[in-house]
Amino acid sequence: MPETAPRPAAPRIYLLAAHPDWSESRVNRRMFEAASTLTHVAVRDLYASYPDYDIDVAAEQDAAQAADLIVLLHPIQWYAMPSLMKLWCEEVLGYGWAYGPGGTALRGKDLWLAASTGGPEASYHPQGYNRYFFDAFLPPYEQTATLCGMRFLPPLLLHGARRASPAGIDAHVQVFRERLASYPGWPELEELGTCPVVDVPATDRPLADPHAGT
Repeated sequence: MPETAPRPAAPRIYLLAAHPDWSESRVNRRMFEAASTLTHVAVRDLYASYPDYDIDVAAEQDAAQAADLIVLLHPIQWYAMPSLMKLWCEEVLGYGWAYGPGGTALRGKDLWLAASTGGPEASYHPQGYNRYFFDAFLPPYEQTATLCGMRFLPPLLLHGARRASPAGIDAHVQVFRERLASYPGWPELEELGTCPVVDVPATDRPLADPHAGT
């Protein structure tokens, strides 16, 4: 019998979900549950896993490094990610591991934001009460990806989640699940090119505090 070519391995996806109270969630909880049904997606409920905010950095680094795609799933709170996800970034994406000299653990991977807002899309406008288009709040995510040598994929957003119709939520969750299932076969990825590479000079971040212990 002729040899058959081995089937390519399914992409590995690590989904980080941060919602302080799932009972208050109309959208993110449904999305988290949908992602949990996919065998190639590893999910982490940050608030359930680390209620004391004591993050297992080594375990999280192992999970992130093993993935091809890292997904951040959360509601937008005060124009940013929830506090525990911010702490995850601060502790897990360490200097010398995720960025800086020798920090190449995540290079070549993708980062995808799936977020919801309470306010409607019209509120994210110069004439709206949020005063800016929503894109104005994305640079911290994009630059985090860039510093780590990752591609920042076009985010999936649901505005006005508090008033979204059940049918609208169903459709949004279905799109989310289909995107996870079809990654990396997204047509727009071909236009993004490769992951950027930026250098952080060692002189910009000393490894030790010269004044420590004085």
